[in-house]
Amino acid sequence: MAFLQSYIDLAIKLKGTSTILLTRINCADWSDVCTKQNVTEFPVVKMYKKGKNPVSYAGMLGTEDLLKFIQLNRISCPVNITSVREAEEYLSGELYKDLISYASVSILGLFSPNMTIAKEDFIEAGKYLKGYVVTGIYSEDDVSILSNKYTATLPALLLARHKEGKIESIPIANTHAQDIVQIITNSLLETFPEITVENLPTYLRLQKPLFILFSDDSINPEHKKAILTLVKGKHLDLFTPCWLNLKNTPVGRGILQAYFGVLPPTPLLVVVNLHSGGQVFAFPSDQAITEQNLLLWLKKLEAGLESHITILPAQEWKPPLPAYNFLRMMDAAASSHHPARKDPECMKETVVQENDKEQHEDRSANRKEPTETLRIKRWNRSNVFKAEKSFRHDNKEL
Repeated sequence: MAFLQSYIDLAIKLKGTSTILLTRINCADWSDVCTKQNVTEFPVVKMYKKGKNPVSYAGMLGTEDLLKFIQLNRISCPVNITSVREAEEYLSGELYKDLISYASVSILGLFSPNMTIAKEDFIEAGKYLKGYVVTGIYSEDDVSILSNKYTATLPALLLARHKEGKIESIPIANTHAQDIVQIITNSLLETFPEITVENLPTYLRLQKPLFILFSDDSINPEHKKAILTLVKGKHLDLFTPCWLNLKNTPVGRGILQAYFGVLPPTPLLVVVNLHSGGQVFAFPSDQAITEQNLLLWLKKLEAGLESHITILPAQEWKPPLPAYNFLRMMDAAASSHHPARKDPECMKETVVQENDKEQHEDRSANRKEPTETLRIKRWNRSNVFKAEKSFRHDNKEL
């Protein structure tokens, strides 16, 4: 029932918001409704607006993530910007300042009026990312004012990072919609993020070894400075540099115990491969975490001179018990017949949670395994530490 509680908490946060109505449908009772809406897994959240196609939510099933999705869906994306002044307000965050807490990065596409195909690709990408990021488009005759100011070669994306107060440009000539989606998605990632249960899947999609610093509490500023210096020097391009606060994310203690057998003292820096082999390498605890020491250690890793502290076992991800075999249950449900019932009527802007009660309760019990969270398969050093270019080209999935 974990997700149901998140949904209840969401309803409490949105209490008094007259434009949004939250409802819940049990697909075991309303099978015809769920079938019409192409619901094939549980739970699922969909948003309905009058005159528009329903939008499915595919993010983390937590209260804050759901709230962000709903709030960012209040505006149509990409937003059509009609003047340079409005564009500047958009980039500064003033135009949608009530959404800044949900979207720390705003994307503005710049196009000449005759760049029809490029605009169509950007619009398609903006629609795909609706609910996850704010996008806008400017394509007026005076677009050169903005392109000159921000040193952008048209067509281009302007990325406004509101927390840092920075605006950067990315050229997108001959870039298709799916590639624009990837560019925008990557731009939302932090350089040195704090890893949490919620954001871990996003960074795992990069398919790079984790270069992760475990800390009891807030990160030491000197350690952060040393690692960010390595990032700036592109010494960590083949890794995902990150850190984990054991106070905020206690599951990290279980992860460390899986790596070391006992809970070691922190701060502690490890490299965990995400593709192959399952090797875990630990930075020597008797050395200070400085730029120079980290560089020497990375060179030893590259040369194969460091020994791993453990290899995480490769295991098949099977249901632990027949009761957890959700795929079999779904197949059985699809072949059975349920009597039709009258569709429930939903007014206003509606967010609907559809679930199968028994399956949902079972799923909530089958949650995260610390060892498996950072599980990896096999590591070939020659593939990890060689061509950065080919490494990037192999990882273009969302």
